[in-house]
Amino acid sequence: MPERVAPNAQAPQLDSYAPRAEAEKTFSYPLDLLLKLHDERVLVAFGQRDGIRVGHAVLAINGMDVNGKYTADGKEVLEYLGNPANYPVSIRFGRPRLTSNEKLMLASMFHSLFAIGSQLSPEQGSSGIEMLETDTFKLHCYQTLTGIKFVVLADPRQAGIDSLLRKIYEIYSDFALKNPFYSLEMPIRCELFDQNLKLALEVAEKAGTFGPGS
Repeated sequence: MPERVAPNAQAPQLDSYAPRAEAEKTFSYPLDLLLKLHDERVLVAFGQRDGIRVGHAVLAINGMDVNGKYTADGKEVLEYLGNPANYPVSIRFGRPRLTSNEKLMLASMFHSLFAIGSQLSPEQGSSGIEMLETDTFKLHCYQTLTGIKFVVLADPRQAGIDSLLRKIYEIYSDFALKNPFYSLEMPIRCELFDQNLKLALEVAEKAGTFGPGS
C-alpha cells in the first residue's frame, strides 16, 4: 500500500495514509502500561500487549485526537491518565506521527543524498536515486525536468508505483501549478489537489501487491 507522498525538500508534503498498526483499548485504573514523555510525545515504555508495542504513541483518548503530550482540551496526557476519576478510559495507540518539521528534515536529508548519488554515479548525467529498498518498504523517487522531486514510500511488493508517481506529477501540474493562488515551494492548500491525490492513491492501492505473500 502506498504510504506517503512528498514533493522535494522545500516543497509541500501530504501525509495521506492512516497508520495500519494501531490498537485501541479500554483501560481501568491503574493503567497497566508504563508511559513516558519523549520528544513531546507520550510513548509506551513497558508493558506491550494486544497489538500495543513499546515505542507506540498515545494517539487518541476517548475518541479525541491527542496533540503531542496534550489532550484535545489542552490537558497533559500523563496527568490526565494519572487521575483515577478519568477511568475507565479508551486509548488508541500507534506509530508516532511525524511532525511537519520532521518531514521537512527527512525530505532535506533525502534531497542531499539524491545530490550525492548523482555526483558519485559512474554514469554521466545520472538521474539520481530512483529507488531505495529495505526489508519493510521501498522509497520511490521521480524527479521532473524542472527539478521537483516526488517521493512515495510503499510496500516492497506494491505494483504500479511508476505510474502513480507520474499521475501525482500530473495532479500537481493541474491543481497546484495552474492555481493562481499557489506559490512555488509553499504548502499546497487546494481541496481539488487533495481529492485527486487521494483518489490516485486509492487506485494504486487497488492494484495490490505482487509476489509471495500478496
